Amino acid sequence: MPSIRVLIVDDQALFREGLRTLLSVQPDIEVVGEAENGEDALREAESCAPDVILMDLQMPLLDGAAATRRLKAQGTPAKVIILTTFDDDENVFEGLRAGAVGYLLKDTPSAKLVEAIRLAARGESFLEPSVAAKVVSEFARLSPRPADALREPLSERELEVLRLVARGASNKEIAAELVIAEGTVKNHLTNILAKLEVTDRTEAAMKARELGLI
Repeated sequence: MPSIRVLIVDDQALFREGLRTLLSVQPDIEVVGEAENGEDALREAESCAPDVILMDLQMPLLDGAAATRRLKAQGTPAKVIILTTFDDDENVFEGLRAGAVGYLLKDTPSAKLVEAIRLAARGESFLEPSVAAKVVSEFARLSPRPADALREPLSERELEVLRLVARGASNKEIAAELVIAEGTVKNHLTNILAKLEVTDRTEAAMKARELGLI
């Protein structure tokens, strides 16, 4: 199986070096490039064809959100994960609106970061729990809808899984919490996404809050 190709974008050389060292021990992840600002990120993304881009927000010349918007506008297939020290509402929503599929803080445990990279490479999203809570809250504020909008209601077990998803739990953590197999969690998630008519975990959490399910 080919490795997940990762581009690291951050204006701090020491942080980039640390990330490269951390990811180098993962057998399925390869760091294929680095950039110190958004302008460099655009060039590197074109030349090294990454699958996932770890993108800082506050950088000189072109910030992370603007660079993400440019990448999406150019049709770059790479999935962007915002990796930053900022979790205030303005930065969170700007990064996600720009097209990022994940939003993590720089103090995130390494295992969570690696999991987020793998999820992004599969086309899934991953949000820091504190960030997920902000997104869910904002979505609910903007678009309240009745719970009976669902064509097919969620089962009690699916609701339990959904609540944990909304808290930012991984499949492995959900399986441990509910004492079920990780494969069973994946099956529940497939059903949940279908019933909510969404495509990923983040949308599921937002719509569940919108419908008053969590």
